[in-house]
Amino acid sequence: MEFRELTDEGWELVRPLLPPRAKTGRPRIDDRIIINGILYVLVTGCHWMDMPIKYGSYKTAWDMFKRWSIKSVWTNIFKALIDKGHPIGKISLDKFAIDSTTIKARKGWSL
Repeated sequence: MEFRELTDEGWELVRPLLPPRAKTGRPRIDDRIIINGILYVLVTGCHWMDMPIKYGSYKTAWDMFKRWSIKSVWTNIFKALIDKGHPIGKISLDKFAIDSTTIKARKGWSL
């Protein structure tokens, strides 16, 4: 499957749905870069460690993916994409699926 980065239009839809940046502490990397890295891993199916460095640290991407999953950020993004794309025919709910049942989940490290 071909990977395409988030478009300007997509970014404008997603940006307001992201948690605000912390006012203190170390500033986080550009959210758009991290989202493109996360999407790269999810679309290509590669290991987090194999994410191209142009998307920042794979550790940061994994951490943001995990944190935003817990906070339901991804659910809100999916809902917004469906609400905007379905009425104008850009998203077909007949072909829309998110399925993790076919991916083997491993605990711990395996060699």
